[in-house]
Amino acid sequence: GELGLGTGGLGVRVRVRYWRIRVRVRYWRVRLYLGVVLAAVVIVTGCFSYFQEAKSSRIMDSFKKMVPQQALVIREGEKMQINAELVVMGDLVEIKGGDRVPADLRIISSSGCKVDNSSLTGESEPQTRSPEFTHDNPLETRNICFFSTNCVEGTARGIVIATGDQTVMGRIATLASELQVRRTPINIEIEHFIHIITGVAVFLGVTFFILSLILGYTWLEAVIFLIGIIVANVPEGLLATVTVCLTLTAKRMAKKNCLVKNLEAVETLGSTSTICSDKTGTLTQNRMTVAHMWFDNQIYEADTTENQSGSGFDKGSATWIALSRVAGLCNRADFKAGQDEHPVLMLSIHEVGDDPGHLLVMKGAPERILDRCSTIMIFGQEHPLDQSWTDAFQSAYMELGGLGERVLGFCHSTLSSSQFPRGFTFDCDDVNFPTEQLCFLGLISMIDPPRAAVPDAVGKCRSAGIKVIMVTGDHPITAKAIAKGVGIISEGNETVEDIAERLNIPLSQVNPRDAKACVVHGSDLKDMSSENLDDVLRNHTEIVFARTSPQQKLIIVEGCQRQGAIVAVTGDGVNDSPALKKADIGVAMGIAGSDVSKQAADMILLDDNFASIVTGVEEGRLIFDNLKKSIAYTLTSNIPEISPFLLFILASVPLPLGTVTILCIDLGTDMVPAISLAYETAESDIMKREPRNPKSDKLVNERLISMAYGQIGLGLGLGLLTLRSYNTHP
Repeated sequence: GELGLGTGGLGVRVRVRYWRIRVRVRYWRVRLYLGVVLAAVVIVTGCFSYFQEAKSSRIMDSFKKMVPQQALVIREGEKMQINAELVVMGDLVEIKGGDRVPADLRIISSSGCKVDNSSLTGESEPQTRSPEFTHDNPLETRNICFFSTNCVEGTARGIVIATGDQTVMGRIATLASELQVRRTPINIEIEHFIHIITGVAVFLGVTFFILSLILGYTWLEAVIFLIGIIVANVPEGLLATVTVCLTLTAKRMAKKNCLVKNLEAVETLGSTSTICSDKTGTLTQNRMTVAHMWFDNQIYEADTTENQSGSGFDKGSATWIALSRVAGLCNRADFKAGQDEHPVLMLSIHEVGDDPGHLLVMKGAPERILDRCSTIMIFGQEHPLDQSWTDAFQSAYMELGGLGERVLGFCHSTLSSSQFPRGFTFDCDDVNFPTEQLCFLGLISMIDPPRAAVPDAVGKCRSAGIKVIMVTGDHPITAKAIAKGVGIISEGNETVEDIAERLNIPLSQVNPRDAKACVVHGSDLKDMSSENLDDVLRNHTEIVFARTSPQQKLIIVEGCQRQGAIVAVTGDGVNDSPALKKADIGVAMGIAGSDVSKQAADMILLDDNFASIVTGVEEGRLIFDNLKKSIAYTLTSNIPEISPFLLFILASVPLPLGTVTILCIDLGTDMVPAISLAYETAESDIMKREPRNPKSDKLVNERLISMAYGQIGLGLGLGLLTLRSYNTHP
């Protein structure tokens, strides 16, 4: 009997020990799963951050692509082809059409040389290069060729004056790479939220860790409670939820011609309070279009809208028929090498129908065309060009020029068939035909007209409390005219110059603060202190910066940021890359933009249209609202997840939720409903609110916390406790 009892007791002890071993194995296996899951979450988060940081290095890679591979240099009287990186100061370099300039050069000889500076200045028109010093500004003088620009035609020789980082392009590259990029508003908001949640989680975790030890739990069990409390408080799926929500919005924006490179830029655009926009191609159509015509002593307005739906004029006028014929025939010009050193008029001679004679047509600068005329056509009849008609011409010319439009004059002359019969050989070098005593027909003025959707987009920005600033290299008069056309300078608002003209007083007597609008010339900006610039930005609601350089664009961005603004900047050239990178959100042009500007930007406009930016602002505001809803939903599960641990510690209620189970709930079931909130449509007043103030309007504020933790969280917690009690004691 004793032997049997002993054997049975031994069996019980073995069985109990075996059960304890299995429990411990299972216990440590669960802990291992927990460690693996937490490690996976950390690794995924780290990889995401790495890829976000790695993109900044691509900017310098894009600069490297612009470096020419070979250069033709003349050393000790011999021409030799060498690697571009071996070019040194003082080398004599020869370039020809199709070459990329290997360094900054001072031209000593040239033959019809033109370079494309669009990668540097954004101006697509080829620029003449010759030994003459023509301007104090190195970017505008003709005797300097810049590293990485392209020679499009002709040949030139120049002495190397700068290489590598000392070149203009090198300095821009260095400036772009060294600029400290400001953190995005959404990044700041999420970090602020994480600090709050981390503080709460650690406080509760440590509190219940100490409480567990006091109540007699082992230190290992207390550590498990600590981890459980922290895991229950921290929304592990937050990063994934935010990323997916931003990605969905980015896809929607891509369908609206906004390609987002940096996901965080989606929300940043919604927080934008100031937009610094280029003029050409962004606000305008980037095609010169006839705006006004002066003939028969009257100014006619042409329809410059994209749909060409405006009213016309009498096209049966004999003067209009003659003027339009000259404009149609005289519309192409080929310039020979060296001609660009002298004023050039375009002249062509045509055979007209069955008429045995020839028609000479000419266009050019209005005052030069008028000097070659002795008569003027009015309603189909030629009149002597006396002082009264000259005064009428001057009045019309000044009026059209004052609108910021480019004005051309047109004239013609019917050549005698007896003196110039068909088959006559006209010699352009040794002119054997009349070029004076012609008949003046009229003026045609042109402008790069605004895009059709831009005025409405600017109006939406104004309703949304966003200041739109034009920054352009164009003439102040032209810039002001376009600004008024698109609504950047609204009707009725005056500049200092307008007030002085209206009151017929000197500019010095006008108080600048009386003018809501302001046009700042680049030369004035150059002499401004930071305080003066801040004063302009603070006291004027409608601002145009004209004749500005790339460096000044960066200064303007920094000035706006000093005012506390969230700044969006548009740009297309290499020279814009520092401003694009410095801005809170850089917007590059997809069509006209250079590779470097696209790399430096956070967003690319696929259609180069300002209206697309406004669409992006609306999407950015919508995602901020939807992220608030997603985070509120995610936080409501924290109280129900913490409650089981509290009851287990305080009341010894069996633990229904383990740490791994909580992770599964947070990463599995909670994420899908949270992400679905990203599909919420916008409120009707979303573009009528003021821009979000990052200092006061937080993504997670006291109201959201109290609602998620208090009102909804406690309700869910009590509901789950009631349900468990009912299931335990039906």
